[in-house]
Amino acid sequence: MYDIIMDLKSKLYQMFILGVDDKNTYKALEQGLSGVIFFTKDIISIQRFKFLIRDLKLHSKIPPFLSIDQEGGRVERTENIHNGKKYLSAKYAFAKGLNYLEKQTDEISKELKDYGINLNFAPCTDVNSNPNNPIIGERAFSDNTDEVIKGAGIVINTYRKNGIIPCIKHFPGHGDTEKDSHLELPVLNQSLEDMEKIHIKPFKELIKKDIEMVMVAHLQAKCFGKEIPTSLNKNCIDYIRNKLNYDGVLISDDMYMKAITNNYGFEKACLMGINAGLNLFIYRDASDEVIEMIDNIYQKALKDINLQEKIETSCEKIIKLKEKTNLLKNHID
Repeated sequence: MYDIIMDLKSKLYQMFILGVDDKNTYKALEQGLSGVIFFTKDIISIQRFKFLIRDLKLHSKIPPFLSIDQEGGRVERTENIHNGKKYLSAKYAFAKGLNYLEKQTDEISKELKDYGINLNFAPCTDVNSNPNNPIIGERAFSDNTDEVIKGAGIVINTYRKNGIIPCIKHFPGHGDTEKDSHLELPVLNQSLEDMEKIHIKPFKELIKKDIEMVMVAHLQAKCFGKEIPTSLNKNCIDYIRNKLNYDGVLISDDMYMKAITNNYGFEKACLMGINAGLNLFIYRDASDEVIEMIDNIYQKALKDINLQEKIETSCEKIIKLKEKTNLLKNHID
């Protein structure tokens, strides 16, 4: 295991990936923050972006995840430095053939590696079965489950080859929704049997191949009971752990999304997620409110053995993944 001795606060900070904020992100990294997520606003020029990444690494107590959403198509964070060049979305890259998909993914992953990125929140393993879906659409490889598995497998293997950690998303599948979880809480009414045949199957197959990280969606799936988002739902997390036998890192979608914030405060939602069994949380910024929330949870954990155990378990999984993917060896190069 990593040889820095971590106190409880550092272990708790390992459960968070935050956005870039000049004031708070550096302080959080010095406390043990697990990682940083970058958006278009952070990537103004190649030189400045590389400098930012190196600077963040230098201020990190523990080697961080340096993460991005770089799917191609609608979700592409490097538009400021590409001079009009665009990667194809998963749907259109897949439609051009498996060789094209592999070649494009090779280019994306090598570019990210050159900047200093080590984690990409991709590929989408959603099956876009609903043509009225407002949020997935072309981000999915296909409306066919087996084609999604094939496309995702190529992307994952190419990321791994080039030193980028893949993260499949959005469990249990966002492809049949008619609402955007950035704006409100979508509801899935399908039975568990139907979900398993179409939407859960890609996750099941990729978990068998030791996928490094799984992102859990902010949506309500009635097959898991409880009228709360799957990301905060212990029934959903227990299904991934016990039914799909996944022992890796489970991460939330962005906790700023209105499917969460419309119904729960930051601290309540985060505690629900921790107690449900999530290991890692994304917050798109490092605001005073987010830092205060982490500190409040730390104070609670000092008096709560069960919460301490959840933090310990999550930290172990995260450090294990960082060891497996050589993040701890290759901190500053």
